[in-house]
Amino acid sequence: MTTSTDLVEVRTGLYHDSVSLMRISQALGSRPGVTVAVVAMATELNLDLARDAGFAVPDAGPTDLLVAIRAGSEAAVKDAAEELERQFSLLAKGGQAGGERAESPPRTTRAAARAWDASLALVSVPGEHAFAEAMDAVEAGLSVMIFSDNVPVEQEVLLKERARERGVLVMGPDCGTAVVGGAGLGFANVLRPGPVGVVAASGTGAQQVTCLLDHAGAGVSHVLGVGGRDLSAAVGGASTLTALAALDADPATELIVLISKPPAPEVAEVVRRAVEELSTPVVTALLGPGQDDLTTAAEKALRALGLPVPQWPCWTVPQRAPSAELSGLYAGGTLCAEAAIIAGTGAFTDFGDDEYTLGRAHPMIDPTVRLEALGRASGVILLDVVLGHAADPDPSARLAPAIREARERGAAVVVALVGTESDPQGLRRQAEVLVAAGASVFTSNAAAAGHAASLVRSAL
Repeated sequence: MTTSTDLVEVRTGLYHDSVSLMRISQALGSRPGVTVAVVAMATELNLDLARDAGFAVPDAGPTDLLVAIRAGSEAAVKDAAEELERQFSLLAKGGQAGGERAESPPRTTRAAARAWDASLALVSVPGEHAFAEAMDAVEAGLSVMIFSDNVPVEQEVLLKERARERGVLVMGPDCGTAVVGGAGLGFANVLRPGPVGVVAASGTGAQQVTCLLDHAGAGVSHVLGVGGRDLSAAVGGASTLTALAALDADPATELIVLISKPPAPEVAEVVRRAVEELSTPVVTALLGPGQDDLTTAAEKALRALGLPVPQWPCWTVPQRAPSAELSGLYAGGTLCAEAAIIAGTGAFTDFGDDEYTLGRAHPMIDPTVRLEALGRASGVILLDVVLGHAADPDPSARLAPAIREARERGAAVVVALVGTESDPQGLRRQAEVLVAAGASVFTSNAAAAGHAASLVRSAL
């Protein structure tokens, strides 16, 4: 008979952002003997998730912090609890400024804006609470990056209308990537500085283009994410237009690259007219049938800068597809959309979509849900692996066993590996592990999708 030991705590008055707590949950869940680890703010959703997992959860509110750990023994629970305190200690040290911790830190965004010389706020709270924090930042005269997802589109429209009135920029909601003045926010790769400014209604789309530019020796000035819905009919490209104007006025930006998931046609036309009025040249990658893919956009940017286009690194292994079935298992929404357009066939799933991230970490942090899908897939399997700060510190270590099992089932596996040599995970080291497990690896997602499609055709 299998027994387990639970530890459940509610800590009052202790707040940490959702990304930090997700990373702590992942770290605890990987400890020996630990089967479940939930460290999250005690919102109704997170309380329900803990109860559904069988924990006896006491009453708590959204300003409290919930800790729920289940392990196979008391010793394993104790070990996880000690690791939890170590993680919290690291967060506390990271929050110090100049070695001194403020006696009374600001309790609101507006108070922080008054106390500190800030121009940008980062909001990373559960989606139902993001609007109030982001609006507080806008009213304080700050631009804001909203990492949070599951924010209603009506609230996004209100935020961006007010931001236009206040003369600031709203990046997001669901803005996963930005680089401002060389500082990476959210899922950010380590990129060399340079003259290319990026406006992106796509986090992983921006990462793909900027990583390819980095491979070719080109650098970036800023990467301004605007949220995946910005070029939808409902939002109307509000932040895209603001970001384009900001980069056009930036003397360090000599070329702008505009990236988006398939936009609403009428919004794309508005943006194109705005681009024509800019003094800075613009390369566009508004994904859709007949439009440039991300790799082509990167190549056009290099030519516009007068730089040669290199052969994009790839590592292939001999593979034959047992069937013409193609499964696209993606963490990046734009990479998923691009691959589906290029492949022209198959079933594609974006595991970073809101329906998969509600109450759980993004698959670039926690690959559990995608690994389960990988364990069921057959035929040709196409997936992305995205490196950089805030992402899984060693994604190939967790993917490699599942790739080996897929190969043993006869499947062919193709990976689009997005990252740079300077990323903490190490691009070539990740590629070597994935190739050793039996995957063909491409630094161009378009090339990976084309290769997967060729394997499908060979199986017909």
